[in-house]
Amino acid sequence: MKIIFFDGYCGLCNGFVDFILKFDKNAVFKFSPLQSEFAKTKLNQSDVEDLKSVVVLINDKTYRKAEAALKALAELGWPWKILLIFSLLPEKVLNLFYDLIAANRYRIFGKRETCRLPTPEERERFIL
Repeated sequence: MKIIFFDGYCGLCNGFVDFILKFDKNAVFKFSPLQSEFAKTKLNQSDVEDLKSVVVLINDKTYRKAEAALKALAELGWPWKILLIFSLLPEKVLNLFYDLIAANRYRIFGKRETCRLPTPEERERFIL
């Protein structure tokens, strides 16, 4: 199973989910807000409390921060898989940029009043 856990209130995170939904032609990903009960059963407590990282679960392996985003994009196939080239950079460098954006994401991309609700067409891809 491949699941993307995201901050349901974050405009950037929701944009990432929309992007994946658009380009995930084989519907390999499911989605779950970090605020969901399901996320609390699958992830570390720090993941669901901190909310500063998208978390991607692929075949029982968990990825966080920049690595999570790159792994998710790679699962979409070409041309998105080419972004794995950034994996050649040291993790600290990748996460430095990730953390900078994460720390300012609500201010830059906005914060919703409620968690993202899937449309009827998307509902089967979301685990709440």
